[in-house]
Amino acid sequence: MIGLQIICILDKNMNSMQHTLQFALRAFFLVFLFQITNLQAQQKFSKKQIQKLKSEIIQEVESRHKNTQVMIDKVFSFAELGFQEYESSAYLTGILEAAGFEIEKGISGIPTAWMARWSFGEGPTIALGSDVDCIPKASQYPGVAYHKPMVEGAPGHGEGHNSGIPVIITAALALQRQMKEHNLGGTLVVWPGIAEELVASKAWYVRDGYFDQIDMCIFTHVGSNLSVSYGQANGTGLISVEYTFEGEAAHSAGSPWRGRSALDAAELMNVGWNYKREHLHPLKRSHSIFTDAGDQPNVVPSKASIWYYLRDVSYEGIMKMYNDANNIAQGAALMTDTKVSSKVIGTAWPRHFNKVIAETMYANIQKVGLPKWSEEDQKLAIAVQKEVESKNTEGLDTELSELGKPLPEPRSGGSDDIGDISWTIPTVTLRFPSNIPGLQGHHWSNAIAMATPIAHQGGTAGAKVVAATVIDFLTQPLLLLQAKDYFKNVQSKDTQYKPMITENDPPPTYLNEGIMKQYRGELEKFYFDETKFDTYLEQLNITYPTLKISE
Repeated sequence: MIGLQIICILDKNMNSMQHTLQFALRAFFLVFLFQITNLQAQQKFSKKQIQKLKSEIIQEVESRHKNTQVMIDKVFSFAELGFQEYESSAYLTGILEAAGFEIEKGISGIPTAWMARWSFGEGPTIALGSDVDCIPKASQYPGVAYHKPMVEGAPGHGEGHNSGIPVIITAALALQRQMKEHNLGGTLVVWPGIAEELVASKAWYVRDGYFDQIDMCIFTHVGSNLSVSYGQANGTGLISVEYTFEGEAAHSAGSPWRGRSALDAAELMNVGWNYKREHLHPLKRSHSIFTDAGDQPNVVPSKASIWYYLRDVSYEGIMKMYNDANNIAQGAALMTDTKVSSKVIGTAWPRHFNKVIAETMYANIQKVGLPKWSEEDQKLAIAVQKEVESKNTEGLDTELSELGKPLPEPRSGGSDDIGDISWTIPTVTLRFPSNIPGLQGHHWSNAIAMATPIAHQGGTAGAKVVAATVIDFLTQPLLLLQAKDYFKNVQSKDTQYKPMITENDPPPTYLNEGIMKQYRGELEKFYFDETKFDTYLEQLNITYPTLKISE
């Protein structure tokens, strides 16, 4: 009634020269009335009822702890690098398909990528995601507090991504049951971050429209505490680019003057960029490897390639670094009379997380709390911390982190291509406590906890928080409107997302193929068989924890 009265007043007071403005205002108030009416119709749950629903789903997740443990152990045993997550994807999609989710495989031209969708009535569409790939040369027996590779030189879960999708699937299956029982309308979309260590999938998902019809995203990442933040996150965005130089081969001793060394060009570019580092702001980061340095010393290399990650805390800063690198590459080509080409093989926007979702999630973090670590858990953690000479030797966290708030000043660090999704729809990342504090990351030591009770308990805690947060958004439509308002009018007020890839940039799905072909046969011998063993530690015949004799 109030809205109609306002419209009537506008009709009486506006003259003929104001018809356009009058029409716009009438439309605005009609939309406003519709939204309020619709929200009132959807808002059927009292605070007491919502708390009861969340208590129920926390218990439901707890009842699925065994399933969570099996999934975490299973994916750990596959130890698959980015773009090669065939076993992991087949296993995880199989679980979801059996639960009634519709699976779209091979999205964005990535064979191991997929989206799983399940709908129940009318309501918001909520994406639930995490990563699945592992790290090169990080093979490690779990539960052993010193370096002991399962397969020497092989990849392993030295980032802990094996726990992420199991956390999400546990939450999704618990939600599925409760949505049916309590008539909670909505759609769940479960998806993996493929090749996150190469930051080479999520920007493609965004480009190809996979998040266009999704209302919000809850992402998870392994950590050492239960935590969430909002605003610009700690760390950087990046562009990943490979430069390839082409010259002319020749006999290195017989007629070197007839050759034009592509390797000389790549080395000169690297020298030039290293001089550039002297003038980089401390918030910037850059690092490189040679991916092709020739075939053998007696042949002048006709082809050579160098691969860079160029990081900064802003999109503009990233693109400035990219332009500078392009100029240095052209200079190196001119100096060596070679040709240079480049290709973008990964991107990640700096992350920005949603205030409304984060605050809602943090209330659930406080409700769930940290796991109660056993004496064995703490012994393992402290022993590993000492082994890698960490400054932190206090073991696992026993007090919750505070809600992460916007940083007073940007802080440099790592990247994650969840940033591209965070600039597409309202998004947060939940960090859950399945790893040991104080480790260096991307290291064999980070794999030690990832198929132990530490990872299992931390994963269950994370799934509880995810599920409870989704309940909040299924039962309180106003929360989603507030989250979208923050996304539109705060986060995106002065910054608009611009993709760093084009329509013509394919995902580099060839990466890591050779490494996995080399090691997969040996790794298969260690795949977890949950039909014969209770845990992966049992299958490996590991006493938990296994410490050095002196300890």
